Amino acid sequence: MSNSIGHNLMNQSLVQSKLNSSGIPANTLFQAPCANQVVVAARTRKSQSSKKFSGNNLVVGKSKLTMGSRRPIIPRAVLATDQVYEVVEIYALTSSQQLAEKFNLDGSIELQVVVSGPTPGSTTQVDIQVTYSSDSLNLHWGGIKEGKEKWVLPSRRPEGTKVYKNKALRTPFSNSGSNSILKIEIDDPAIQAIEFLIVDERQNRWFKNNGGNFVVKLPVKSKSTSNVSVPEDLVQVQAYLRWERKGKQMYTPEQEKEEYEAARTELLDEVARGTSIQELRARLTKKSDVSDVKEPSLPESKGIPDDLVQVQAYIRWEKAGKPNYSQEEQLREFDEARKDLQKELEKGTSLEEIRKKITKGEIQIKVAKQLKSKKYFRSEQIQRKKRDLTHILNKYVAKPVDENVSIKPKALTAVELFAKAMEEQEGGPVLNRSIFKFQDKELLVLVTKPAGKTKIHLATDFKEPITLHWALSKNNAGEWLDPTPEVLPPGSVSLPGATETPFTSRYTESGIEVQHLEIEIQDETFRGMPFVFQSAGKWIKNKGSDFYVNFAAAPKRVQKILPIKDVGDGKGTAKALLDRIAELESEAQKSFMHRFNIAADLAEQAKDAGELGLAAILVWMRFMATRQLIWNKNYNVKPREISKAQDRLTDILQNIYTSHPEYQELLRMIMSTVGRGGEGDVGQRIRDEILVIQRNNDCKGGMMEEWHQKLHNNTSPDDVIICQALIDYIENDFDINVYWKTLNENGITKERLLSYDRAIHSEPNFRRDQKDGLLRDLGNYMRTLKAVHSGADLESAISNCMGYRSEGQGFMVGVQINPISDLPSGFPDLLQFVVEHIEDRNVEALLEGLLEARQELRPVLSKSNNRLKDLLFLDIALDSAVRTAIERGYEELNTAGPEKIIYFITMVLENLALSSDDNEDLIYCLKGWNHATSMLKSQNNHWALYAKSVLDRTRLALSSKAEWYQRVLQPSADYLGSLLSVDQWAVNIFTEEIIRAGSAASLSSLLNRLDPVLRKTAHLGSWQVISPVEVVGYVVVVDELLAVQNKSYEQPTILVAKSVKGEEEIPDGTVAVLTPDMPDVLSHVSVRARNGKICFATCFDPNVLSNLQASKGKLLRLKPTSADVTYSEVKEDELAGASSSPVKEGAPSTLTLVKKQFHGKYAISSEEFTSELVGAKSRNISYLRGKVPSWIGIPTSVALPFGVFEKILSDDSNKEVARKLESLKEKLKHEEYGSLKEIRKTVLQLEAPPQLVQELKTKMKSSGMPWPGDEGEQRWKQAWLAIKKVWASKWNERAYFSTRKIKLDHEYLCMAVLVQEIINADYAFVIHTTNPSSGDSSEIYAEVVKGLGETLVGAYPGRALSFICKKSDLNSPQVLGYPSKPIGLFIRRSIIFRSDSNGEDLEGYAGAGLYDSVPMDEEEKVVLDYSNDPLMVDGNFQHSILSSIARAGSAIEELYGSAQDIEGVIRDGKLYVVQTRPQM
Repeated sequence: MSNSIGHNLMNQSLVQSKLNSSGIPANTLFQAPCANQVVVAARTRKSQSSKKFSGNNLVVGKSKLTMGSRRPIIPRAVLATDQVYEVVEIYALTSSQQLAEKFNLDGSIELQVVVSGPTPGSTTQVDIQVTYSSDSLNLHWGGIKEGKEKWVLPSRRPEGTKVYKNKALRTPFSNSGSNSILKIEIDDPAIQAIEFLIVDERQNRWFKNNGGNFVVKLPVKSKSTSNVSVPEDLVQVQAYLRWERKGKQMYTPEQEKEEYEAARTELLDEVARGTSIQELRARLTKKSDVSDVKEPSLPESKGIPDDLVQVQAYIRWEKAGKPNYSQEEQLREFDEARKDLQKELEKGTSLEEIRKKITKGEIQIKVAKQLKSKKYFRSEQIQRKKRDLTHILNKYVAKPVDENVSIKPKALTAVELFAKAMEEQEGGPVLNRSIFKFQDKELLVLVTKPAGKTKIHLATDFKEPITLHWALSKNNAGEWLDPTPEVLPPGSVSLPGATETPFTSRYTESGIEVQHLEIEIQDETFRGMPFVFQSAGKWIKNKGSDFYVNFAAAPKRVQKILPIKDVGDGKGTAKALLDRIAELESEAQKSFMHRFNIAADLAEQAKDAGELGLAAILVWMRFMATRQLIWNKNYNVKPREISKAQDRLTDILQNIYTSHPEYQELLRMIMSTVGRGGEGDVGQRIRDEILVIQRNNDCKGGMMEEWHQKLHNNTSPDDVIICQALIDYIENDFDINVYWKTLNENGITKERLLSYDRAIHSEPNFRRDQKDGLLRDLGNYMRTLKAVHSGADLESAISNCMGYRSEGQGFMVGVQINPISDLPSGFPDLLQFVVEHIEDRNVEALLEGLLEARQELRPVLSKSNNRLKDLLFLDIALDSAVRTAIERGYEELNTAGPEKIIYFITMVLENLALSSDDNEDLIYCLKGWNHATSMLKSQNNHWALYAKSVLDRTRLALSSKAEWYQRVLQPSADYLGSLLSVDQWAVNIFTEEIIRAGSAASLSSLLNRLDPVLRKTAHLGSWQVISPVEVVGYVVVVDELLAVQNKSYEQPTILVAKSVKGEEEIPDGTVAVLTPDMPDVLSHVSVRARNGKICFATCFDPNVLSNLQASKGKLLRLKPTSADVTYSEVKEDELAGASSSPVKEGAPSTLTLVKKQFHGKYAISSEEFTSELVGAKSRNISYLRGKVPSWIGIPTSVALPFGVFEKILSDDSNKEVARKLESLKEKLKHEEYGSLKEIRKTVLQLEAPPQLVQELKTKMKSSGMPWPGDEGEQRWKQAWLAIKKVWASKWNERAYFSTRKIKLDHEYLCMAVLVQEIINADYAFVIHTTNPSSGDSSEIYAEVVKGLGETLVGAYPGRALSFICKKSDLNSPQVLGYPSKPIGLFIRRSIIFRSDSNGEDLEGYAGAGLYDSVPMDEEEKVVLDYSNDPLMVDGNFQHSILSSIARAGSAIEELYGSAQDIEGVIRDGKLYVVQTRPQM
């Protein structure tokens, strides 16, 4: 390209639209990309930077420029040749050329940027001018380097520049007339661009580039020569010298690459400034002899230059895995390197040839460790072992333990009674309520908001006089503002910066006696109130700090503040244990030693109390870990005593882990809140080594001495954070803001530092000459602190398992931890791989390594081992690292396809399964995802449909897990939280935070990313419409349809219900039910909706659902189609013309029941079935026999006819039962609906007349059915109980309210019982011979489940397999959805007793499914694995089964001449129909 063309291109100021991290378009100022920006490089040996290139491929890096993410690199073409590495750089900008751009910032304000290209030896100059004058105008800026996530802060800065929060630079502009000007010089060649905003600090006014940042691309320095040769051996020497200068740090592979290229850049810069290669070699050789860091003297060997020895030693160090050598080991390595070269020299190789061979890596060497040759690794990836996932399957389910402790409601204290009285009196919302305990006394702060005013009630049962010392705040808790005079209660005294108000009122009503005080505030700008108390000359504070009450309403994610009467009563908890914990808390808060020893003492009681007992310990320990409980109070304890107590507790926990595998998940969570501990010197090192740091670095006063005193008297997990804050502060050029940032982000405030028994008042203040020593020693000390306090820290956990021994330098002196024996082969190398990749931005290799390590560890965790707790802490740390890596990998999913998202889902799901006790469902979900991936790779058209079913099932599994956490943990958190006065917000979100901290939250987020992709690919849309009816109604939002099924709405109501299980009734007045839940299309509630002409649909899009919920109270029109629902707001006058209207309570019924009589027979055969004796269910099945094709099986049936129940109720043996039933039915007439349950229990007390037993036995045997009594009296009792349960179902809530709603006389409802032999089904199905969603009579719709059909028609979560089939082509079924039901029901050969009421015969009334069918034997619940089910994976089998179901439906419809609702099963490929009825 000619230079003139290049000149023209480079001066086209292109403004390219990018996206910043918030998704706002940002304009980027830089040169047009053109050929003269390309760097052409040739290489001879594989250098550190060459790993990403292979063969003769051209690799050009592409990256999207986003704020806070990786920056674009200059495109580089890399060609493999056998020349020495040569760099040819051609740039269009010369020293005389400039790049200029103008922007309009705000009206008349303009920004002009001028960039001057550098010349050899000069800097790049950026001149910025703004037509705006202010003495507080600043440039907020930083540099951009290739591969760096964040802004780099150039060392060359204009005068007055300050570092802002260690993230950016702030440079003031100079005023020039009415303009502001600034000049920046960049001398770092690695900085490719600067990025900035402009801010007027005084006015807090920001100038942005269309909402984003300004980005100025910098030209790269032009070279004085076109071809510069930099030998690779010199680059390696320079890299080695940089490594020495930086203290011989351990580098990750990414850091090593950066260092290597930085060394090359330094040499190229020197050559550009005129230094010759010979001068470079001489300088480097000399510098290597007289290094900044004194090296051991090297033995001389004639003819081998030291610079070659150093290069060879560097190569040996690389191939050995970059170990951290001692001085003696360094000396030995230099000697071995010299021997390597001496051997070459003795072969007759010249020095020049040796130099070339080193450069090409052709010198043969032997080192002790070559990590990459291990079997696990291939091209920086883990080669994972192929495993059957079922080997990690757990079926441990904890059994409930009855403590036999009578639970009495906790008596409210005087202060609680006062709070309750005030809440009832005010009537307004409660914004805040806190009760603080001081030994046996309490102090209440209650904030309410009646009539728009903020009221603060303070009350205490202190007998002594007490004074409130208080102020108000508008911004934060540390602000003390004087209250305005009208706010002050009587008796208040204003002081400088505060007010004092005595408690002068006494409240003595209803037996309550407390001192109280009331403050009323009308100014809405006040946000809170800081305060302390004074009594008897003593100050009363909140754990050493000021009290603070917030006036703002609780954040949305926090549950509402419960009324005082609802604070836990201990139900659903190990109450006796929690009461004991509360009694011992005053002792436990003395120190960690006390707390851990008490926990160890209570561990046996907790184990005996079972799941809830260990939940109690977990809740207590987590309240401690989240700083809700006092860590130390007036007690000095040595670190080794804390460490010993931890050791004792974790020993007990590891023993329970081995003996009670059903509690392993809870035990893991408890251990994650407790440090590892350890006997003897491990804990004592904390005391000793802080003295080493102070002595080595001359820092014995100030903050370090205060911290030393705290460490001596009561070390805690806070010390790990303090140590990290000090390291961050020093590393960031002693920026005190960084120190506070690290502390605050980890929950340590200035107030907390002051609250320690040995308070930390001072900030760190070190000299610059102390930097290297402090970083070294604090880094070593961090290992000591983590060894005690952070058992689940990955680095500490690996060290504890792999073993370490440290001597010298004052840290961990004499401490030796031996490696754990019998670990899997290659496991140490696997952990080394994890450590080397733990910071990788591309996390896939790391995830594979972490999960492979957990899989390898799993068999070891199931064995008894005296070091088991170390392995558990390692597994917990690996689990946590997976979650961290997944969150870091979210960014690369923004543009990823479904296969990548599914890959991440499988990683998180595997991690969750490895941490769960009862993980069978999770394992089968994981197998489902693997099958979905194989379908996707093979381009199966159904992959997205199948993956959607797996996604739905995975969501159900997560819901089940969340419900387990809620059931097991939250009651204990509520109860113990109330006993210990834990902050209410911390109690309310306890379970939520547990879930958020685990893999379940990450998995849920990934599923949400994938769901819309699958719906779009599978053409599913955002809705599944079950009953398409256009309606108008008012939106009402409810949690559960079940909770409102008996309600009656006065106006047309659209219910948006979070949960719909499938068996509920739809309330009167409801015109539509919309839900995110997934009831089957053929479930009871679906049938009721279609029968009642009620719109019913599932919404899959959370945004659409959120919009509907936000429309609460509004009048909407819903317009459904077969696959979508549109909605719009309408006016009240449109309601009158709408077709939808609620059912009126008083509307007369058009349906009547005819009461059936007993006809003298207790049992009849199918040949005797008539409408006077049995219902339609029995008659229809009898009608089919002999009329359907022979390939359709019909089960043998007998029945207990109408009137049998009433007959035996009148029998003398059942007089007492009859009397009790009449009494209960009278209560029912008076709407005492609780009597329904009592009626059902009473029916089960009926005795069977001998004649009934004999007749039923005769009919069953003569029909070829087995008689239960032949297997023993107990089997007949089981059968009789099942029959009574069918009769009792007449009084189930759903059925009762259904008949009541349409004004049917419940007394006239009669129940026959159909008796059939159960076919132990492989699959069960339901057919509607007219598609119920579309009303298309030419189309059959069917649903299929594994096992018995109860999971299809009952309230079992998940979806069935669904398909349609045209009646004109019964051999072409079309699958609409794959199954997501996690549970299947299976049963031994048995008898089923089916309800058959006269209410099921009424035309226009969907009575089917209201009453129970009961098998004689209990069904077995089986967690389903669809990944090897032929109906899912065998296309031919699937086609055969679905076609036969469609053909059966068509044949039965043809027989009856009308649309049919058919139930049946498949057993060993044969189809059976068990019942049919007209389709409603």
